[in-house]
Order: sequence, then C-alpha cells, then structure tokens
Amino acid sequence: MDLPSYFADFLREIRLTQSQTDDCKTGHRVLRERLQQDEHLAPVIVSTFLQGSYRRATAVRPYEDKRADVDVIVVTKLSQSEYPDPEKAIQTFVPFVQKHYKDKYEIQGRSIGIHLSYVDLDLVITSAPSESEFGVFKSESVMTEDTLEEARDWRLVKSWLALNNRVAESAKALLEASRKEPEWKLAPLYIPDREAKCWEPTHPLEQIRWTRDKSERCNGHYVSVVKAIKWWRRVKHPTPKYPKGYPIEHLVGDCCSDGITSIAAGVTLTLEAIVRQYESYAMRKQTPFLPDRGVPQHNVFRRVSGEDFAAFHSQVRDAAKIARMALDTDDLQTSVAGWKKLFGDKFPDAPPSEDDNGSGDDPKKGGYTPRRERSEIGGGRFA
Repeated sequence: MDLPSYFADFLREIRLTQSQTDDCKTGHRVLRERLQQDEHLAPVIVSTFLQGSYRRATAVRPYEDKRADVDVIVVTKLSQSEYPDPEKAIQTFVPFVQKHYKDKYEIQGRSIGIHLSYVDLDLVITSAPSESEFGVFKSESVMTEDTLEEARDWRLVKSWLALNNRVAESAKALLEASRKEPEWKLAPLYIPDREAKCWEPTHPLEQIRWTRDKSERCNGHYVSVVKAIKWWRRVKHPTPKYPKGYPIEHLVGDCCSDGITSIAAGVTLTLEAIVRQYESYAMRKQTPFLPDRGVPQHNVFRRVSGEDFAAFHSQVRDAAKIARMALDTDDLQTSVAGWKKLFGDKFPDAPPSEDDNGSGDDPKKGGYTPRRERSEIGGGRFA
C-alpha cells in the first residue's frame, strides 16, 4: 500500500527539526559573515554559497549523537598557478579558523571541518575557472541561503531573487523575467585535494540544478525517496561504511523512475532498479562507475571497494523484497509492518486491528479512529 499519510508522518520524523534547521542557519551565516569581513581573506574571496544535502533538501535528521552539517563553498581568486600545491591554498585559511574556531576545526582531505556544539560546518575552498564568471558567483541565485525545499522556483539566472528580497513591487517583474531567462552554463570550480596533491574539478551548482529537475520529473517525490533510502541505510545497515551520503543520493537519482506517483512506489522501484542494474557488478565484486553531475570523469563511487559494494547490493536486494511486499499487499497491518521493518521505529504504527482490540471508536474498548485525511509534509512540495 502507498500509505501517503504514513509516509508524510515518517518524513516529518526523519527531516531536520526546526531547531536543527535554525542551528544550520546560524552556523553558516556566522561563518560566511566572518569570511567576508576578514581583512586578510576578503580581498581574495569572490563569494560564498551553500552546497550539500542541506542545500539540496535531501538531508535527514542526525542519528544518535551526530549533529546536522552544512557545506559552505568559498569561491576564491586563488589561482592554481600561484598555488600548485593544494596544501598551501588550504593553509591560507588556517589563521582564520584558528582565530574564530580554535580547537574546533580539523584540516581534511578536501576541506576544513568545523565542529561546533550545535552544528558541523564544512569549509570548502575553491578556485573559479575564470574572472569572467566572478559576477555570476556573486548573484543571488548562487549566494542564496534558500534550500530547494524553501525556494522551489530556484533558477540559476541573474533575475532570480531570494525569498527575503521579494517584498518590493519590482520583485514581481524580476521573478517573471527569471522564469524566461536561460540558465547560466558554468564551468566547474576547482578544489584543492590534499590527498591527490592537485586541484580537482567540482560542480556543486550542477548537482543542485540536477536535483531540482529530477524532483520536477518525479512529481515532487524525488527528495523524499532519497531521504527514505538514506534513513534505511543509516539505521538498518551502518556497515559497510561506504557508500554513504551523496553517493547514495546519486545512486538513487540514477535509479529512481521519472513520473513516480508516491513515495512508497518510488522507494520500491528504486531499490529494485539498483538490484537489477548492478547485479553483475555485485557478482564480480566490482565497483561501478557513476559519473558525477557536471564532472563526468569523476566516479562518485570511487571510495567504495568491490567487496563493500557487493555487501551493499545484498542489503538492497533484501530491502527491495520487503518494500515490494509492503507496497503490493492490500492489508494495512501487513503493509505498515513491512515499512516499519524497512525503516524502523520512525515509521508510524498501524492502528490496532479489530481482532486484537474490539471494534468501534471508543478508546476505552481499545478501538481506534482510522485516518481519514492525509498528513501534510511541512516545508512545501519537496519533503
């Protein structure tokens, strides 16, 4: 059974809470303001913008003792010719984090991690490919803090306005123009990779745009399917370590059918497609090549060993069988039990059956009032 109201309640339980969302906003706003005001870094910073699951609205609630996280891209004027050693490019930001986040940061392979008591931030330093694109990276459509969930009309164009700038009467004309304006086609940014000892291309804006378009093709259900499968992976199969995070999201994007009409169907069809399309890789214990959005020469699954992928594929196969049973059955109790087996206790319980608790709506007799209206998923069309 599709159980739309049950899935709405489930998604409410695995989305970031309002408090966690507020913490994310506080963390990235303070970081971005400090970067723009730093006397040493400000002259080389073109702009900052958000990327990652938070920006794409595919983030799920932190599990156990984890915190929510936000990725902040810093577009700089640091040239690859001036800093051929990526380590030196990253080191230019060390005095800044030492000043503002002493004992709360760590230098990572491709970023600087900042760990606060209420949120984790990933400071990602990048170099723009050319000065001709500096103006684009300063536009509202790039620098906005609105997520795809909050601003469903987001487009990568000059006329697009962030939600908090739509009060003036002139905003209507600009928004209308933004719907007709062709989107920018940007080259990838370059990120200093300490482990590879070189600058690697990355295209977070293309990932955001791809997610928006996929959501439209899936009747708004795509990001909900991503969240559900991410949650399944996190709570039911935390090992092997990889794949996780964005690679899972990317795989779901490749396998989720366009035109899905429910989250339940989307989850089931996606799991079955993963099993079907990657069976031969799992049998050979071989890592598949999944080209990154905007940087097709990059394999999103590069960190996944063949053995780990085979183990993951086996987990997906078992999950697909459970999902198919839960989707196809006409019995409410059986369907809910199946979805709960897949997703855990965050999926809501079915009401007591009459066989177990008597009949009627009198709570004193153990009965229940069945759901008659669909629960609404907060935050707009994309859950």
